[in-house]
Amino acid sequence: MMYYVAALWCAAAVLLVSQPRSEVNRWAAFFLWSAGIGGLTDWLVPDGFIAVRYEPWIQFLNHSLTPYGVLIFCLVYTRKPRNPKRMRHFKTGLLLPVFVMLVQVLLSADHGIHYGLLFIWTGPYYVAACALLIRGLSEEMNPQKRKNMWITTWIMVPTLLGVMLLINVGNLIAPGYDSFRYVSLFIVYSMSVALICTFVYGVLGVRLRFERDPLDRTMQAVSSGTSMLNHTIKNEIGKIALSTENVRRMLPPDNDNALEQLEVIAHSSEHLLAMVERMQRQMKVFKLEEAPVRIDEMLAELMLREQELLSRHGIELKVISRERPWLLIDAVHVQEAMSNLISNSVEAMPGGGLITITVTTNRKGAAISIKDNGMGIPREQQAHVFEPFFSTKGHQRFNFGLGLSYVYNVMSRSGGSVGLESSESVGTEITLYFPRSKIIRLTGRDEL
Repeated sequence: MMYYVAALWCAAAVLLVSQPRSEVNRWAAFFLWSAGIGGLTDWLVPDGFIAVRYEPWIQFLNHSLTPYGVLIFCLVYTRKPRNPKRMRHFKTGLLLPVFVMLVQVLLSADHGIHYGLLFIWTGPYYVAACALLIRGLSEEMNPQKRKNMWITTWIMVPTLLGVMLLINVGNLIAPGYDSFRYVSLFIVYSMSVALICTFVYGVLGVRLRFERDPLDRTMQAVSSGTSMLNHTIKNEIGKIALSTENVRRMLPPDNDNALEQLEVIAHSSEHLLAMVERMQRQMKVFKLEEAPVRIDEMLAELMLREQELLSRHGIELKVISRERPWLLIDAVHVQEAMSNLISNSVEAMPGGGLITITVTTNRKGAAISIKDNGMGIPREQQAHVFEPFFSTKGHQRFNFGLGLSYVYNVMSRSGGSVGLESSESVGTEITLYFPRSKIIRLTGRDEL
């Protein structure tokens, strides 16, 4: 059982070290840690160094915290954060059965667990966790995330159901029986599959050499390739412009047809140069210059800058902010990213509409969401919107499908992330998530 404890706790440590800011990884580490606690019974006196009187508390922590941690992990892993405050209250409410079990253990003469009472709530917790994983897998649109979720589901669902039947149901039918010899088979199965998939595919962001998100690598490759391509194109455009001017000087002034064709070449060159420069601005590798920024003031500047565009299209912009946080960010790039999102919303509402910017903060971090009531994005396209050169708008002038890629780049380099929710004919909401480390301080509504 010592190997059992070491394996689970090492897995928990790897998850925390690989992505310490990830809430998903923190909860995965929590339930792995609580699951490993059960193995400490092998270290009880006389063979070990833990006093026998601590056995009931080891069993309580193991049997009570593990199902709670598993369910919260599955909730966080399969659902997008919509209302952080409500989710926090929900997590707290799910702790109630754990406190009930604590009272039962304290009131029991031998401090033993009542397995009947335990099964009443742990059974639904385990089943609900499995159902969340299966449902999340069926609804996931992003191919990369779907693959990771498929692996996680195959690792966890058989193990959770096996643990529930062998430990909870088994102890209910035959209290005190040795379930470890059977449970260990499921543990070996889950750890083996997790280890193989970690090296081959990646699980919960962990892979050999701790590789980054594939989209990050795509961004880097596209940025490098775009820079090389832009440099070459600009050189060739320069040659075309110079040659065009030389030919114009060589032609007699009365050769109107030839001069007209040269004018077409000159305009095409200028148009191509403008396209190249726009692409380079959006895909170049930039360095953030972070400084304390008061978000409500940044949004006021953004509203002023976008006012003419919004008025021209009959669109109202509304800002909702319960707090006025100071964030450590690069205001220029974050403001430009939000400007891209507003432009996308304007294009999605040709007949006018409403754009709502909402600022929320909690102990996990800060979020700025931009929501419109436009045409929305088809479900089959949502998994690709952050990919470079992908566009839902067709081949419009100066539309290269780089706006959302730029937004992704800015948030990735800021240590944050981007969330997308969209429904056709309802609208789109894109949220910029900043980690807790970016919050310098919070201010209330009344502070000037």
